[in-house]
Amino acid sequence: MEAGNKVVIADKQSGTDVDLPGVAEALFAKEKPDAVFHLAGPINLRKSPADALFVKDLDFLSRTARLLDACKKYHVKKIVFVSSGGAVYEEAAVIPTPEDYLVHPQSLYGLANLMVEKHLQLYGGNHGLPVTIVRLSNVYGPRQWESGFIPAMIIKMLQKEVPIMHGTGRQTRDFIYIDDVVEALTVLAGRGGSEIYNIGSGRETSLNDIFDMIKNILGLEITAIHGQPRAFAFEVPRSAVAIKKMKKTFGWAPTTSLKAGLKKTIAYYKNAKPE
Repeated sequence: MEAGNKVVIADKQSGTDVDLPGVAEALFAKEKPDAVFHLAGPINLRKSPADALFVKDLDFLSRTARLLDACKKYHVKKIVFVSSGGAVYEEAAVIPTPEDYLVHPQSLYGLANLMVEKHLQLYGGNHGLPVTIVRLSNVYGPRQWESGFIPAMIIKMLQKEVPIMHGTGRQTRDFIYIDDVVEALTVLAGRGGSEIYNIGSGRETSLNDIFDMIKNILGLEITAIHGQPRAFAFEVPRSAVAIKKMKKTFGWAPTTSLKAGLKKTIAYYKNAKPE
């Protein structure tokens, strides 16, 4: 955030899990935030329906409703919801995909993100709460969960193990470094109105190319093992979001090149201590 702003994080790790009764109310009463970033997406809906976490995440709309009620009660000036561009634009015929593309998600994860978007827009319109929807591409950087493609590849290579790449590796994604995402979200915290904006690099990069860049930075001679696509995983052949709207409206564009971002991420995992 800009200098002078206070940032408060609510999550399970910090002991401020807003899913628990009374926590959201107490947190909002204490902090009285001007803007709220809603980043708690229904990620567990990418799991198998037999997984207990899958069932728990079916409650995603009621959790969002509790957050919105707190925003209304404590006069929050802006809420920014971080949705999934790749999942909402799933199987898009136009790539990079613009915000006005007719979305038709094919996965439950993508549908859930779209439902939260629509719920937020409806609530915001009915209660005068400005809502900005951010459709985000594939974020990477330090402290990312280790199941993400980039950290998984980095960690395996640092351990001198052969990474397993699910699928052919020809799948494309739109990778953007975390610092660029934070800058974009900061811009949208006080501006943007009730609009939808894509945040990404605007470019496709194949998983094979990412793998080659990482091994070249590390100076390794290694070949990935290609396995079967993951069951129940969100997998599409191509994905990238168009960012012309953010550029035209705010003059924002990512400034971290893929190579520079990978170098920073690799440096983090080289020095990271087990948590």
